Amino acid sequence: MQYRTLGRTGIKVSAISFGAGPVSGLMTGTDATAQREVVAAAIEAGINWFDTAPGYGAGSSEANLGRALSEIKPPQPIHIATKVRIPLDSTEPIADLIRRSVDESLQRLRVSSVTLLQLHNGITMGRGDEPASITPDDILSRGGVADAFDRLRDEGIIRHSGLTGTGQPIAMKAVIRSGRFDTVQTPYNALNPSAGATSPIQPGDTDYGNILADCAEMQMGVFAIRVFAAGALLGQVPSAHTLKTPYFPLDLYQRDAARAELLRDELGNGESMTEFALRFVLSHSAVSSAIIGFGSPSHVAECRSAFPG
Repeated sequence: MQYRTLGRTGIKVSAISFGAGPVSGLMTGTDATAQREVVAAAIEAGINWFDTAPGYGAGSSEANLGRALSEIKPPQPIHIATKVRIPLDSTEPIADLIRRSVDESLQRLRVSSVTLLQLHNGITMGRGDEPASITPDDILSRGGVADAFDRLRDEGIIRHSGLTGTGQPIAMKAVIRSGRFDTVQTPYNALNPSAGATSPIQPGDTDYGNILADCAEMQMGVFAIRVFAAGALLGQVPSAHTLKTPYFPLDLYQRDAARAELLRDELGNGESMTEFALRFVLSHSAVSSAIIGFGSPSHVAECRSAFPG
């Protein structure tokens, strides 16, 4: 496994990370044996970064990951990243909401601290401009998200803080360039590379504004998400999550699947789409790691083989 430096944190993170989100359905499901087997296979492959969130399966992803890791007892250091989402209709002070969410996450994960806490909201100039999006002012003003994250770091509950790089480029860049956060995870793949390039945007695609250039300038670590476009690049059927999510909805998947079919026809020399997609993402100099949602040990082996480092 190849390891890369996660921006200014100095952490050596595996180039492929374990995504415990709902697309694969593994960590939000109920098969504890399969969950333990896949987590163990990932650790055996050299993966040292596990990404989850309380919003994945209403806490089940965190609980299942915590149980699997406690049963496996990894011999090497493992990093856990989780998230907090600010509800737009909440009247609870942001600091209190974040503290409560983190306390609940730690209980489910069976740990006393995590390496990284990430904001799970998109960032736009107006609250709710996109589903669950909040503003730079919500994040950077006195008593906002950044201050709450700083307090948790000072108390040793989190080591580093991060952002989800979705929303409007101007708003995202305002927060990125504030210097208040250490990492970003953002959609980046061969079908929509706009987070890492200035190329024209395809009709219907989201423009992520080449934010990776800003991240690089601020020495932030970058996690690429949606590396396989929710399975569209691999020719998979849409997941149950894709059928109902407001964030990356079915019509996006359908457009991606059609374009992926054309791209698949262009591959040569026996290169698999898994290999192509991983190498595309990990060839960007700003990307520290690609977060992959594994569903079985064979998926771990396939990605490990496609990108041996």
